[in-house]
Amino acid sequence: MGISRSSRHKRSATGAQRAHYRKKRKFELGRQPANTKLGAKRIHTVRVRGGNFKYRALRLDSGNFAWGSEHTTRKTRIIGVVYNASNNELVRTNTLVKGAIIQIDATPFRQWYEAHYAQPITKKGAKATAAAGEEPAKKSNHVQRILEERKKDAKIDPLLEQQFLAGRIYASISSRPGQSGRADGYILEGKELEFYVRKLRSGKQKHAHNA
Repeated sequence: MGISRSSRHKRSATGAQRAHYRKKRKFELGRQPANTKLGAKRIHTVRVRGGNFKYRALRLDSGNFAWGSEHTTRKTRIIGVVYNASNNELVRTNTLVKGAIIQIDATPFRQWYEAHYAQPITKKGAKATAAAGEEPAKKSNHVQRILEERKKDAKIDPLLEQQFLAGRIYASISSRPGQSGRADGYILEGKELEFYVRKLRSGKQKHAHNA
């Protein structure tokens, strides 16, 4: 039997069974889930209604992620899935779906920040630079004035700073890998980041207690 999105088999709002007066229709069809995994990029095209195409990502290893507070986007490597509100099995199998909380490589964002603000992203990085005694590259007065202005607004969330130290940052997937063939999203910040960090900690404590 094919997968159908019809609701003819469902009972009505009052609980009555609906009459079976027709078979399944092509326009009601459904397809198997993509179950996009973490791995070397593999995308299949699917011809759909109207002669259009969907891009079914079977494996992905990178995506474009936006850093909202800094108004910048960088392509980076996906490290792994750490939380999924709908199903823990999707975390264990590293399945990429919309809304999944993942860890991504922080390097492209760290490099952008340090070039944009001309200062290390973490306090530890600032100390290491001072200890190394590296001479900063010479810049024109105009560029120096621009950088000084930027430094006034160079504040970073303490939780995010900890993640940059570890080299991995939490992000959420906002695209649909099984439909668009991409795993794009945004970096978690502020209240949302606090919420998911709490969720991850409580999950680890439960596992430790059960073990």
